[in-house]
Amino acid sequence: MTVSTIEWAVTLSVTVAILLFDVVWIARRPHEPTMKECAIALSFYVGLAIAFGVWVWNFHGSQFGLEFFAGWLTEYSLSVDNLFIFIIIMASFKVPKVYQQQALMVGIILALIFRGIFIAVGAVAIERFSWIFYLFGAFLVYTAAKLVRDTEHDDDGDNKIVQFAQRHLKFTDKWDGLKLWMHENGQRLMTPMFLVIVALGTTDLMFALDSIPAIYGLTQQPYLVFTANLFALMGLRQLYFLLGDLLDRLVFLPQGLAIILGFIGVKLVLHALHENTLSFINNGEGLAVPDIPTLWSLGVIILTLFLTMIASLIKTRAQRS
Repeated sequence: MTVSTIEWAVTLSVTVAILLFDVVWIARRPHEPTMKECAIALSFYVGLAIAFGVWVWNFHGSQFGLEFFAGWLTEYSLSVDNLFIFIIIMASFKVPKVYQQQALMVGIILALIFRGIFIAVGAVAIERFSWIFYLFGAFLVYTAAKLVRDTEHDDDGDNKIVQFAQRHLKFTDKWDGLKLWMHENGQRLMTPMFLVIVALGTTDLMFALDSIPAIYGLTQQPYLVFTANLFALMGLRQLYFLLGDLLDRLVFLPQGLAIILGFIGVKLVLHALHENTLSFINNGEGLAVPDIPTLWSLGVIILTLFLTMIASLIKTRAQRS
């Protein structure tokens, strides 16, 4: 896939423009958004992602279009799972709703920065070391097994960085928007928002470690990896407020994600075996193993997400009746 400098420039310019608009909008009007406001914004972002995928399909070929949609759906699913942790963080720190938009925006920007770094590192590693797919595949299979075992989301109480900050810094219980510290009686005191940002940042870092190997199992094009992550993060803030308590009804989402990540992990290992260069495996020659087509991957992802949603809604409805 050949991506021109103009395409990269337009993509980055639009990204920065949208982020700046969101930041300025929230800074000028800190508030809890209405359901109508969230629905309109989320529809716009999802429509933008679909339109971009269609554009890739038409101008770069159907194969790359399929890779984008498979990557976007996977990253979007992982982002929704990320929202569970965001909700727990907001609740545990008792973040006032008027400031939650600001905190979420910072969390999304941090997620984009971390993923951008890992995308660049992953691209260089793939280009220089083909055996990296073995590590990516093994890591995803391990992550999938961990998701199956840990069905409950942990709160921030186990966040060692947050605990370190609480022990070594002085805090006030006063909130002042996104300000991370304030002065009281001649002392600089950290605000509760400081801990919220630290918790969000470390959570974003851990999710980036999962998401980047996953999407490199679906496409090896850095441009598609970046844009799939970008569109998966757009609208996440609105989704947080739009779904609210409904996120708790997706009880089987971790298991669904485990299936997807496990599937991609196996796909990566098969790809690594097919392109093998390690001398101690088949004398450094590739093995005649099946290579899973992108269309099959997209089908598995869509079917798994659909069945996960249906099974979750059936179970929660049965529990409430």
